[in-house]
Amino acid sequence: MAQVWERARRRRGSAAHAWERLPRPLDPLRSIKVKLGVLVVVTACVAIAIVLWGYPLGFRARVTVPAGLFIALVVTQLIAHGMTAPLREMTAAARTMARGDYSRRVRSTSRDEVGELAGAFNRMAADLAAVDRQRREFVANVSHELRTPISALHAVLENVADGVTPASPEVLESALEQTERLGRLVAQLLDLSKVDAGAVPLDLRELDVAGFVDEVAAAFPDTVVRADIAPGLSCVADRDRLHQVLANLLDNAVRHGPSGGAVTVTAGPGDGPGGLVLEVCDEGPGIPAGQRERVFERFSRGASGAATPDGGTGLGLAIARWVVDMHGGRIGVVDTPRGCRIRVSLPPRPSDAS
Repeated sequence: MAQVWERARRRRGSAAHAWERLPRPLDPLRSIKVKLGVLVVVTACVAIAIVLWGYPLGFRARVTVPAGLFIALVVTQLIAHGMTAPLREMTAAARTMARGDYSRRVRSTSRDEVGELAGAFNRMAADLAAVDRQRREFVANVSHELRTPISALHAVLENVADGVTPASPEVLESALEQTERLGRLVAQLLDLSKVDAGAVPLDLRELDVAGFVDEVAAAFPDTVVRADIAPGLSCVADRDRLHQVLANLLDNAVRHGPSGGAVTVTAGPGDGPGGLVLEVCDEGPGIPAGQRERVFERFSRGASGAATPDGGTGLGLAIARWVVDMHGGRIGVVDTPRGCRIRVSLPPRPSDAS
């Protein structure tokens, strides 16, 4: 019995596939209204032609009218083939999407409103598939990032509790580093939740760029930060958010640069008053051209994609891009003979922005 049902299902599928291969003569028309008008005209003409053809042959109206209507219906089905097929496919695809399967697409060769709807549906399905994939990757990456410091902290505390390792300042400092890493990760995840909510206002103020760079660089006492700032340079930006950008760029440069290497911060005026062009350059191996866009994605760590032993979360550059986008600016990796150079361009703003 199961084999009989399977053969019947295959025959239905073959018949449906053959029906789909039939020509669609109305596809070149760009309006569904024109198509419906053509169908009405064709139906009427076929029905009238059958009646007029049968009258001289002696067929009465009770025979020619039903025959004409039936033949007109068949001709209409052939001509209108494909008009509603995308709608049926969208219904079936929507049901599969409700079950979490975003791989199904709608086939449409028409150029009317139904064809445009089918194209929009396919784009929506592709976007939903990408969002679902990013969501799964995000959950997996967050779980991995949280597990690493928690496991390290658990091992340290377990050794201290069992008396294997004494509670020396070095051991406690190691535990503190793991808790700080957890704190950074949680803070960055909170920032990303604000990104997705889209409800973070900017507190735009005029700030002195040289003093601002010195303030941020002071948080990296073990790194040589060379500042090349244009004299008297100022810009209009959200100080706290721009602090996030520069701190993340410096942290990224320190982690990927050689031990003892210097980091150069260059700043100059933008295209107008209140604008800024800020660059951070390290002495590391640089970023391949094919990876320069990916480094600004969440949990991306460049070409290798491997976790860094010094606590990098792969969220810093994603947050930097978010802040720059909020300011209406641009951020990207630019060519440099050595190392990695990231440029931030903020647009000009009035000095009394708030």
